[in-house]
Amino acid sequence: MAFFALLAGFLAAFGVDFAADAATTERVVVNRYSGLAIEGFDPVAYFTESLATQGLPDFEAAESGAVWRFRNEGNRASFVSHPEVYGPRFGGYDPVDVGRGVTYAGNPRIWLIVDRRLFLFGREDSRDAFAANPARFLKDADARWPALEEGLSQ
Repeated sequence: MAFFALLAGFLAAFGVDFAADAATTERVVVNRYSGLAIEGFDPVAYFTESLATQGLPDFEAAESGAVWRFRNEGNRASFVSHPEVYGPRFGGYDPVDVGRGVTYAGNPRIWLIVDRRLFLFGREDSRDAFAANPARFLKDADARWPALEEGLSQ
């Protein structure tokens, strides 16, 4: 027990940043070490700036078992009010892979907004295929997501 207290004190003394209220969940793509959803990228900025933009530690919110970061207070407030709008579909898993019955984490740098929803993709070729025919991929992904989500820990 003393070892863990000493380790925590050592890490705190050297400024190791632990995300506020970090949790472990698999239903949202989360870094298991930091607890940050979608690698700390601001989910609202995809909509407001049309860019994949890193959030800042000063603007965090806990939602769905993860810590989300934002560029500013306005983005944080928008997300807190409507996480179902700004959070990535399928928890940030690649919808092409979800349609195949596989949960493969999307990369926050490979993204697309379709029908006012954010989608993250594991590979550029997945994003390109999805962009060419979103309805085709969404049909399969929507059908398989409930069972996949049920198998992921909260």
